[in-house]
This record gives sequence, C-alpha cells and structure tokens, in this order.
Amino acid sequence: MWIMMAFGSALFAGITSILAKCGIQKSDSTVATAVRTIVVLIFSWVMVFVAGSQSQIGLIDGKTWLFLILSGLATGGSWLCYFRALQLGDINKVVPVDKSSVVLTILLAFIFLHEEISLPKAIGVVLIGVGTFLMIEKKDIPAKENKSGNRWFFYAAGSAVFASLTSILGKIGITGVESNLGTAIRTGVVLIMAWLMVYVTGKQHAVKEIPRKELGFIALSGLATGASWLCYYRALQEGPASVIVPIDKLSILVTILFSYIVFGERLSKKSCAGLAAIVAGTLVLLIP
Repeated sequence: MWIMMAFGSALFAGITSILAKCGIQKSDSTVATAVRTIVVLIFSWVMVFVAGSQSQIGLIDGKTWLFLILSGLATGGSWLCYFRALQLGDINKVVPVDKSSVVLTILLAFIFLHEEISLPKAIGVVLIGVGTFLMIEKKDIPAKENKSGNRWFFYAAGSAVFASLTSILGKIGITGVESNLGTAIRTGVVLIMAWLMVYVTGKQHAVKEIPRKELGFIALSGLATGASWLCYYRALQEGPASVIVPIDKLSILVTILFSYIVFGERLSKKSCAGLAAIVAGTLVLLIP
C-alpha cells in the first residue's frame, strides 16, 4: 500500500504545477501563492486532526518552534520563487531546475548534518546535475524572449535553494514534533509570509481581480498539494524514507507529460537526454 501512496504523492505533486500554471495566466503569482496557501493550510490541519496529533502542540519546545518557523519561511520563499518562475517560463524548463534541489539538499546534509554520501548517492547527484544542465541548455533559456528573458531561471534557482534549506531546517525541527503537526505549523508560517508579501508589494487589490476560472485552478492546485502531502506522509508511516523520497521526485515525469498535453510544450533531443539522466539519477538514489 505504501508504494501506491508514494506514487500517488508523485502524481499529485506533478499535477500541482500544471494546475498552478493554469491559475497564473493573468493573475499575479504572489497573490495566487497567498490564496492557494489558504487551501493548503486547511488541508494540512485536516491531516493533523486525522492523525490525532493536535494535542501535542503544547509540548513543542523553543528550539523546535524556531526551526519550524525558519523552515516555514524557507518554504514560503521557495513557493513564491517557484510560482513566479512558472509564470515567466515553460514548465518543462522550470521544474527540472526546481527538482535539482535534491542535489543541494544532499550536499547541505553532508556539510551541516554530517550525513554520509555513498557511491550510489554520489552517482545519482551527478546524473541529476548533468540532466538539469542539459534541460536548461543556453539556447532554450529565453523561453519568453521579449517578455521575461531568462528571469525565470533565477526564480527557479531561488526556489531550489529555498527548498533545500526547507529540507535541512525541517529535518532539524521535525525531530521534536509529529510530522503532520509540524507541516501544519510550517504552512501557517508560509501563509503569514505570503500575505505579508502581498501587502508589502501593494498587491492586495489584485485578489479581487483574479478571474473566476483561474481562482478555481489556484484552489485545485492547493488541493493537489494537500493530496500529495497526505499520500507522502501516509507512505512515510508505512515504508522506508530512502525509497519513498526518490519516488516522490519522479513527479517531474507527470509534470512534463501534462505540460505537453495541456500547453503543447515539447522537449528537444538534448532535453530528453537530460530528463533521462534526471530520472536515472533519481532511481539510483533508491539504492541503499
């Protein structure tokens, strides 16, 4: 059952990017992020009550609170960068850069958490790094040539960096709290951060300007994120994390497939080779 849950997590995570892209065609990405976080927050607290861990909130110590908050801020930064990158660039270019966060996470875990890098893990890191480089070949960077140039790349890279920090800070913070409760608290921090960004940039009026159709897609992307988390944490309860995490990262295949079906985004031969390297690297990470 946990295998199915892990693949379910990858499926919903892949669909999230497509739904989010549909929801930010005309809507401001920062405002859309703030709105969808409301949906994710509701979903995450549903997870808390399903797991019955709400009573543990009073037992969380100061250090855990600190790292949960820092992790939430990093998550917020990652989401804001990611959805801005999706708005500016093609999905099949943005997603590989974002997924490269697994490489940075492994390196940061080695430096700060002293986690060992085995030979298979090192090979996986190299393959993912090479694959990502192939998928963002220089000639493809100006995806929206006269509109956004290569700005999408910097937002996507920022998303990857913040996602890596989220993993490291979250790993430290989650040790003192039940995982579902920790996720709900972090999501609350993301919500506050996202709406602060909306008001600081003076975009609060844009909430009323979101087209009804795009609002629906934004809400659906939040539900897809919540469904992905439900499957992911259910899988972690029953199966080994070393297998589940790489399976979850295979969401890139779902995203690129749907980006072709929905938006007609095609991969060049070089990008296909890069995708194959990323998938191979991810599968290699399954080796103990």
